[in-house]
Amino acid sequence: MLGLLLIYFIGKYFYDLAGLYDKNKWGFAILGVLMYYVGTFVTGIFIGIFNADMIEEGNNLVLGLMALPFGILSSYLTYILLKKNWSKNIVSIEDEIQGLGSEVEQPKILNETPIPSNFDSPSSNEFNS
Repeated sequence: MLGLLLIYFIGKYFYDLAGLYDKNKWGFAILGVLMYYVGTFVTGIFIGIFNADMIEEGNNLVLGLMALPFGILSSYLTYILLKKNWSKNIVSIEDEIQGLGSEVEQPKILNETPIPSNFDSPSSNEFNS
C-alpha cells in the first residue's frame, strides 16, 4: 500500500513538471515511475552480484527496503535533469498587442558621411558603350 502512494507521488511530481513546461504530462509521469523501477531493479542486480547469499536466504522485505532509496534517487535525478534541461529552453513570449500602433524605431546609420556637392552621378551614356 505504501508503494502505491510512493508511485502516485512520483507520478504527480513528474506530471506537474511536464505541465509547467507544456510537455506531455502522462508520458513524463510514466517516465518518472519507470525510472523508480529501473533504479530499484539495478540495485537488485548489484546486490545479487555482490551478495548472492542475501538473494537466496534473505527476506524480500529487507531487499525491497534496501532498493527503495536507490529507486527514489534515480527518479529524483531524472526530475532534476528534466527540469534543468527544460528551464534552459524557455522562450519568452512578448505581449505583441501592447506594441500595436507604436512607431517602429528606425535603425541608426553608424557612419554618416555627407555626400559631396560636386558628386557627379554616372550618366546613362557611359554604360551603354
